[in-house]
Amino acid sequence: MTERADAGRSANERAPGEQPPGPLSGLLVADFSRVLAGPYATMLLADLGAQVIKVEGPGGDDTRTWMPPVRDGISTYYLGVNRNKRSIALDLKAPDDLAVARELAHRADVMIENFRPGGLRRFELDYDSVSGRNPGIVYASISGFGTGAGAAYPGYDLMVQAISGLMSLTGDPQGSPYRAGISVFDVMAGLHANIGILAALHHRALSGRGQHVEINLLSSALSGLVNHSSGYVAGGTVPYRMGNAHPSLFPYEPLPTADGELIVIAGNDSQFRKLCQVLGVPDLPDDPRFTRTRDRTANRDLLRPLLVERLTTRTKDEWFRDLLAAGVACAPINTIDGGVALAEELGLDPVVTVGEGAAAVPSVRNPITFSDTPARYELPPPGLDEHGEEIRRWLTNS
Repeated sequence: MTERADAGRSANERAPGEQPPGPLSGLLVADFSRVLAGPYATMLLADLGAQVIKVEGPGGDDTRTWMPPVRDGISTYYLGVNRNKRSIALDLKAPDDLAVARELAHRADVMIENFRPGGLRRFELDYDSVSGRNPGIVYASISGFGTGAGAAYPGYDLMVQAISGLMSLTGDPQGSPYRAGISVFDVMAGLHANIGILAALHHRALSGRGQHVEINLLSSALSGLVNHSSGYVAGGTVPYRMGNAHPSLFPYEPLPTADGELIVIAGNDSQFRKLCQVLGVPDLPDDPRFTRTRDRTANRDLLRPLLVERLTTRTKDEWFRDLLAAGVACAPINTIDGGVALAEELGLDPVVTVGEGAAAVPSVRNPITFSDTPARYELPPPGLDEHGEEIRRWLTNS
């Protein structure tokens, strides 16, 4: 812990259950967030050694009730973003509980919340109030649409997928717009929150000062739309729905084989030449209509049937094997079980077991690998207020 965060307790004292060193060991995170963006961010911090105390209202995190699917009667949604944390249930309208919440915020290195903008001010848990007692705090706020004119908007990922333009890009060109299959901007905002938190912690190490880190889903979405949003702001082009096609590359989409579709990618001229060699049409890249990336993109309607004619002579598994061997990017279109199975086959160890015995929970591993300070998987997602008594004792007796 930093000197600031250690104030009021002995140098050797640890927060309840504090684990041996990880890359973020010594950081105390007060997690006042719920649902997805905040809990995903704090789970990743906890995996890397931060001590995360999850503060829940009396009814618990909303996702505890989001089911199916379930495991042993518990929502797998909740299980997926809450490992390695300790839970305390606090009613911020109750004076004793509010005092505990304020003391936790006073001691924390990081506080993260996703209440509606201004929603914590009446409890004196907003940034100005907390930083007044704890000037080194890195305080992260996640909202849907910022703290200005959009402050009153509910921050649901689906709203942001619609408003940002993502849905206008997703789905069949002749059909209706579609949402992405995951809450993509909640996850993205959580990752952006962690980038901001870690940058602010580095700044604090240099200056001794904390700061307020603000993230909103709409800004994360516009940043995450990358080439599409850049195409508009820099080029004046409003992108449109193209199904599985890419606006700037071809081939870069599913193409039919003898027994189903295979993702086929040629990201540059060299890759396209390799693709054509494996397909048995080595002279195709010499056709001036298809020589360069821009040519292939402009003439995709002419090129596609020539590629499909060759691809439909063999199965997708046969092409997958031979194209990969030649260095051509391609992929089967798996369901989730197939994706996990391939990760296991490749030695990526995608599934970890968190906890022991009957309480153990299978979980998707943290995606970051460290050579010296690996992620930890020690605490299964907590029951509501599972550690409340322990945390209250620590906060009131230290």
